[in-house]
Amino acid sequence: MSLVRDFYGSTVGKKIVMALTGLVLIGFVAGHMAGNLKIFAGADPSTGVYKIDHYGEFLREMGSEMFGHAGFLWIVRVVLLVCVVLHAMSGIQLARLNRVAKPAGYKVTSYRSANAASRTMLYGGLFLIVFITFHILHLTTGSVHYRGFVEGRVYANVYSAFQSPVLVAFYVVSMALLGLHLYHGTWSCFQTLGVDTPRWNKTIRAAAKVLAVAIFVGFSAVPVSVAAGVLQAPVQAPVQAVAQ
Repeated sequence: MSLVRDFYGSTVGKKIVMALTGLVLIGFVAGHMAGNLKIFAGADPSTGVYKIDHYGEFLREMGSEMFGHAGFLWIVRVVLLVCVVLHAMSGIQLARLNRVAKPAGYKVTSYRSANAASRTMLYGGLFLIVFITFHILHLTTGSVHYRGFVEGRVYANVYSAFQSPVLVAFYVVSMALLGLHLYHGTWSCFQTLGVDTPRWNKTIRAAAKVLAVAIFVGFSAVPVSVAAGVLQAPVQAPVQAVAQ
C-alpha cells in the first residue's frame, strides 16, 4: 500500500492515473455513443420492438448466467465510477498543485488551438460530473425523468425526455463541453504516457479533433432529432416482447 500511496502522492503518479482512467472513460464514451445511435435503427419489423430497446436488454442480460440480471452491467458501472472519481480527484489535485507551485503540467503551449479546450478542463470537468449525475438519474434510473419513465422502454424514455427544449439545450451544451474536454484530454493522455514525439503529435492531435467532433455530433444528434421531429413518437410492442 505504501508503494501505491507514494506513487499517487507524486505529481507524475497523479498524471498517469488521470491519463489511464481518462483512456478508460474515452473508450466508454465512444461505445456509449455508438449504442445510442441505435435509436435511429427503428423497430424490428417482426416484433415491433425498437432496436435500441433490444440493445438495452442485451446490456442488462450480458453475463447474466454468471452474475445474474444486470450484474455484469453493475460491475462495469462500478469500474466506471471508480475511474470517474480517480480522474476527478487527480485533476483537482493537479490543478491545486499547479496554482501553488506552477509546475510544467501538460504541454499545451505548442498548440494554440488547444487553448480554449485547456482553459475549460477543470471547470468543464466539474460541470460534466454534475451532468453525469443528472444523466444517470434522468435516463438510467428515471428518478428525475418526470415524463412517464418505464424501465426497458429506452426509445420511449428518450423521446419523452427531449420534449423539453430546455433539456435539449442542456444536453447539447454538455456535449460541447464534453467534446472540448476530450479534445484536450485525449492528446494530453498520450503525452503523459510518453507518446509526444514530433512524429506522432500531429496525428494524435488530428485524432483527438475527430473524436471530439464525432462525440459531440453523435450524442447531440439524439436530442436534436427528437426536438426537430426526425424521430417519431414511439409505437411500442408489448413489454414481454422487449425481453425476448
